[in-house]
Amino acid sequence: MPAADEIIENEQRYRASAYSLLAALLRAAPNQALLDHLTRLSPSGDAEPDALSEAMAQLAATADKFDPDQLEDEYNNLFIGIGKGEVVPYGSWYLTGFLMEKPLSDLRDDLKQLGFERNDDVREPEDHAAAIFEVFSVMINDASGLTEQQSFFEKHMKPWLGRFFADLGNARSADFYKPVAQFGAAFIDLEQAYLSMRS
Repeated sequence: MPAADEIIENEQRYRASAYSLLAALLRAAPNQALLDHLTRLSPSGDAEPDALSEAMAQLAATADKFDPDQLEDEYNNLFIGIGKGEVVPYGSWYLTGFLMEKPLSDLRDDLKQLGFERNDDVREPEDHAAAIFEVFSVMINDASGLTEQQSFFEKHMKPWLGRFFADLGNARSADFYKPVAQFGAAFIDLEQAYLSMRS
């Protein structure tokens, strides 16, 4: 039977990798290597099926049906478009209806306090969903305390990511990204419960 420390370590590794996966899927259209990785997704352990395990299974099955060229088109329609994509993946947009607003300023202040510095080569604002997931994955890997994680989650993620994934799942152009949205929504729900229970 695994020791308690090993169980906690495995939990953190799983959480960080899930955030990293979501970041990769939302940062750009997946390449073939990422699609191949997705086809091997499977729920961990012998747990009863739940929303997350069902979403993982659906994502794995869907990844096998697409190639990178198809997904480039879908990604562009969803997130870029002509002027604006169908879904706007920024916290400020969901919280104020505008880009580059106070939620982004607050996020930048907190990122600075946590020791994160903006890379000058990155054009996207820090409140892009992919950027936030990348940051949170690093926080977990750097063994940030769960209280600190919960504070960041409650302030910068919980208020809008559920609506973002709902919009993504209902978007007209979403085929491959529909199970991505289901996976993201189920994982965020699980994280909310996990952080509330552990902190």
